[in-house]
Amino acid sequence: MRTATITRNTAETRIAVSVNLDGTGIYDVQTGVGFFDHMLEQLSRHSLIDLHVRTEGDLHIDQHHTVEDTGIAIGEAVAKALGEKRGIRRYGDALSPMDECLTRVALDISGRPWLVWKTAFSQGKIGDMDTELFEHWFHSFAQAAGITLHVETLYGRNNHHIVESAYKGLARALRTALEIDARKSDAIPSTKGVL
Repeated sequence: MRTATITRNTAETRIAVSVNLDGTGIYDVQTGVGFFDHMLEQLSRHSLIDLHVRTEGDLHIDQHHTVEDTGIAIGEAVAKALGEKRGIRRYGDALSPMDECLTRVALDISGRPWLVWKTAFSQGKIGDMDTELFEHWFHSFAQAAGITLHVETLYGRNNHHIVESAYKGLARALRTALEIDARKSDAIPSTKGVL
């Protein structure tokens, strides 16, 4: 089983994350930010990554450190669970429709972190969460996981649908990219021989 546990303690946050990349989408998420919990639950459910998250952050200031550091910890856990990445499909993509909204996500588990974010919101908050923090979470996650990640909302009006389609698209793309390729389960998927 490809599993990992990460503990991240700073002056701003205390975080414990466990992942099982070969799970069934079981989640237990508590960050203190309700809508953020909902998005991480979507990530787990649709990627089939079992995800356990406990975050205690300085929410009396704002949600920035909580969201950022949780993204880093989940990314680090995914990278650790992947190990040398032997046998993975490496690439994944998904079109994620949600009612009037459609988001495209493509990724490469390359070891070269990058985020292209072409998603915008028409309001500053969803629930009590600042919408600017979603891009920041995707950036933190991609950096820590070592993933090249492209997220583009092709169209959509409802802000809840826009962000949820991004998380579900990431989940479905990860599900594909993390799968072991039965035809090359012993190989590193790169001509370099390392990722």
